[in-house]
Amino acid sequence: MTANRRTFLKVMASAGGGLMLGFSWSEAEALAGAPGAFNAYLSIAADGVVSILSPNPEVGQGIKTSFPMIVAEELDVDWKQVRVIQAALDTKNFERQVAGGSGSIRHSWQRLRKAGATARRMLIDAAAKRWQVPASECTTENGFVRHNSKKLSYGELADEAARLPVPAEVPLKDRKDFRLIRQQVKNIDNPAILTGKPLFGIDFYREGMLFAMIQRPAAFGLKIKSVDAAAAKAMPGIVDVVTFKNNVAIVGKSTWQVKKAREAVKIEYEKEAPLESTADHNRILKTLLDSPEATVRRKDGDPDAAFRTAAKVVRAEYQCPFLPHNPLEPMNFFAHVRPDGVELVGSTQTPELARNETAKLLGIPPEKVTVTLTRMGGGFGRRLKADYVLEAAELSSLIKAPVKVIWTREDDMTGGSYRPAVRYRFEAALDAGNNLVGYRLRGAGFNVGNSTREDNFPSGAVDNLLIDSVDQKSPITTGPWRAPITNFLAFAEQAFLDEVAAAAGKDPVRFRLDLLEKAKAKPVGAIKYDIDRMKAVIQLAAEKSGWGKKKGQGFSVYFSHNSYVAQVAEVVATKEGPSLKKVVAAVDCGVVVNQSGARQQVIGSVVDGFGHAMFGNLTFRDGAPEQKNFNTYRLIRMNEIPEVEVHFVDNGIDPTGLGEPALPPTGGSVANAIFAATGKRLRQQPFLEELKEATF
Repeated sequence: MTANRRTFLKVMASAGGGLMLGFSWSEAEALAGAPGAFNAYLSIAADGVVSILSPNPEVGQGIKTSFPMIVAEELDVDWKQVRVIQAALDTKNFERQVAGGSGSIRHSWQRLRKAGATARRMLIDAAAKRWQVPASECTTENGFVRHNSKKLSYGELADEAARLPVPAEVPLKDRKDFRLIRQQVKNIDNPAILTGKPLFGIDFYREGMLFAMIQRPAAFGLKIKSVDAAAAKAMPGIVDVVTFKNNVAIVGKSTWQVKKAREAVKIEYEKEAPLESTADHNRILKTLLDSPEATVRRKDGDPDAAFRTAAKVVRAEYQCPFLPHNPLEPMNFFAHVRPDGVELVGSTQTPELARNETAKLLGIPPEKVTVTLTRMGGGFGRRLKADYVLEAAELSSLIKAPVKVIWTREDDMTGGSYRPAVRYRFEAALDAGNNLVGYRLRGAGFNVGNSTREDNFPSGAVDNLLIDSVDQKSPITTGPWRAPITNFLAFAEQAFLDEVAAAAGKDPVRFRLDLLEKAKAKPVGAIKYDIDRMKAVIQLAAEKSGWGKKKGQGFSVYFSHNSYVAQVAEVVATKEGPSLKKVVAAVDCGVVVNQSGARQQVIGSVVDGFGHAMFGNLTFRDGAPEQKNFNTYRLIRMNEIPEVEVHFVDNGIDPTGLGEPALPPTGGSVANAIFAATGKRLRQQPFLEELKEATF
């Protein structure tokens, strides 16, 4: 994943004149003068406008703003002269066209910097050649090359720069000289969003396309037995009713017409798998925690001996429900299957998966499928899957026409791919000196595989440790949900560590710092996290929150997606129950490219983490979700959002993840603060259900 001199190659000047500098996201080689061979490009037009073709899907994480900021910084250009163009899927010339795992900036940081720095060097060389002065005497600033009193704009130099050799190596800016990076920059799509421009997949429209809605089984475990679509086919605007796979698609000329016609279709189902209810899930999860079939994920020392000889043992179990993703924009996609190829347009976090799965479905080469990316109105992991893309592609192939499949909110909430329900059992062994000498964790979940993160803290800090997991297959479909696994595991781990600290008679922050010191001085097994980075965010959060000086404070710290976040929540007890007033977050995600976007990512993660931990609950009866829209599915409300104070650690390392890392620790900090304020331990989500039974 390292860039080298082959990564930056000059390509031909555009017809209107100007410099176009390709920069690769892979190690692919290309020849100068062959623009089609490049993965992405930086261009400087004759009017001085700088453009960057951005390959990564924009899901609200701000990548379309941050990417060009990095190029503009090294290029030394006025930000007002920079624009970004969303690229379509191009697996020959792009690498990692994915919005997921909080990895876009981490992957592209060096490549983008070198692209900007290389262009800047070529512009300097062009100016030096024109002025007949040493290039070392020239400087740049805001899109101009200067030498004493002389200056030339980048636009004036673009043609000449395009004819010069591309330098093999270029110096990058010293980070103390950054002028744009670390500043607050507004999202470049804001004007279009605020004025209602068609940016999102659901906005896409093409003359002559049809609309479709699909009736899927009302419960997981059912299959179609018979379909009576006569009444629907006779309704205005309806073109066809098509049964495929386990679906019935109503196709027509408008969304309203197909929605009304769908209500007229009569479908009879029969059972093909158990129709599970939430009561079944609770029973199964509890049983799995006693299963002899667990898969060992990590074992250090002799845990059994540590628990046999322990002076004190702390035990607790934690459980979370299934959760839908609920992005503001429901699933939708456009597909046009033609004899010569397939065109796909819409919102996807994984365009390559969409292309490959479509090709496999239709039995054609992937090269015959094009994917045009739109901005996404949220995803949170739901759009990592391609099921809704395949629905559109298969339907288009059946009706021989371009079609856009649109899900309603009810479709979106009941259509599956949920965060899996999981239950954890924790045990801690303390010796006579109240030191943590043994630790056991078992995770049990549905369709999740490994429900643990066995190498995360406190692994490496406990002499005797056992972490294992058990998985249960279910007809209820599951998938990644923002900060997969850790979105709930972090709450459980951090709430349990507070219980252990209390049993040991130690301050929760000091307890964690002592464990980290032990891991550093005498590590047990592999250490997969950075001890010093974790300590730094703990200390910063404690300092900024005035830890220990206020009532109702709760602490949490977590490492995920290569970043570290510590939080202190402040809860006030009222007659109506606990009220979250403030969360102080300390974040180490390396260099912060855009202060504005980064701060919003942290605030959004805290709100998301708190809202779902407090209220989110999807239950089932006979295989069917009981919550189908926001009137029955509880989301956080505006007046319940706390103040969020964000502090970034500036340690100078390259950027790491940020879209997800601030969510996992939120549930733990809030639960621990609620205990501090009320004395009530919370071990199940949503917290609201447990708090209903408490008195304050």
